[in-house]
Amino acid sequence: MKKVFIILVSLIILGSAAILLIYKNGISKVSNDSTIKEFVVEKGSTYTSISKDLKKQNLIKSELMYKVFIKLNKPSGLEAGKYNLSENMNVREIVKTLSNGSNSKADTVKITFKEGKNMRYIATLIASNTNNTEEDVFNLLKDKEYIDSLVSQYWFLTDDIKKEEIYYPLEGYLFPDTYEFLTDATVKDIFKVMLDQTNNKLNDLKEKIGNSKYSIHELITLASIVELEGATSNDRAKVAGVFYNRLDHNWSLGSDVTTYYAEKQDDWSGLKMSQLNACNAYNTRGNCVKGLPIGPICNPSLDSIKAVINPEKTDNYYFVADCSGKTYLNKTESGHNSTINKLKRENNWCEN
Repeated sequence: MKKVFIILVSLIILGSAAILLIYKNGISKVSNDSTIKEFVVEKGSTYTSISKDLKKQNLIKSELMYKVFIKLNKPSGLEAGKYNLSENMNVREIVKTLSNGSNSKADTVKITFKEGKNMRYIATLIASNTNNTEEDVFNLLKDKEYIDSLVSQYWFLTDDIKKEEIYYPLEGYLFPDTYEFLTDATVKDIFKVMLDQTNNKLNDLKEKIGNSKYSIHELITLASIVELEGATSNDRAKVAGVFYNRLDHNWSLGSDVTTYYAEKQDDWSGLKMSQLNACNAYNTRGNCVKGLPIGPICNPSLDSIKAVINPEKTDNYYFVADCSGKTYLNKTESGHNSTINKLKRENNWCEN
């Protein structure tokens, strides 16, 4: 028995020594090459999430041993930016460099993409804050191979975004938020971060979206209209309910905001009768589109997306908002017109 015990202890010691040897080797330098490699940490990354990229650039020997090191040492303070790393740095040296902060903090920029804004606004923001041009944005959106790759990558992007009459395939799917990018980030880099955020936000709603009789594309399309028509977050579910009633009874949505988008008019300066009646796959005021437009008309907030998934059910078919943003619902057109006339008499009518 004593002999067996000694053997077991010996095996444990040898096993522990072997594991320690594997660990030490796994966190040692990859080579003696001191050539500097520029390593980029994107906004929102963690020490663990960058392991794949470190391995891809041959900066670490083993993702697993790197992750074990992170688990044991619990470093903090990882910032987005560029870092100068090399193959002759071991994991401890790499993590220390990363924890000291980026050597290119001045090369990062925060960009806030507001809810309810369309792709033209996004292109302008990207061009004014990074080294890209508006043309770079629109050219990428025309790249069919790129769009196909996104459809295969993200569950919420479907072939609906590839229809010929769609102005911009990713309209509605770039989540409005504040992001931090490198100034030399490409449009692809920027879109990836925004689409990843959309994925994060929609994941909790995935089951409800799947149970809806409307497709994800239809829900995002309606959410984009509600975003621009719903005066306040509290009213969006009511506005969504009105639109569903119209859809259920094969009515036109009659939404001016779709006409503005159809005309690519962003200044909201009023519409001509010819514009209201124009046949366009987006214009729900004309006689050509009875149901939803062909695609989203802006990038909606999470509130608007939730509103179309959980609408407030009423028997109303009309709505209007006053100058303060309060929404008034009506069952009939006559009641709707009466509300508008009352608001006008009270100088509380703000058409645009």
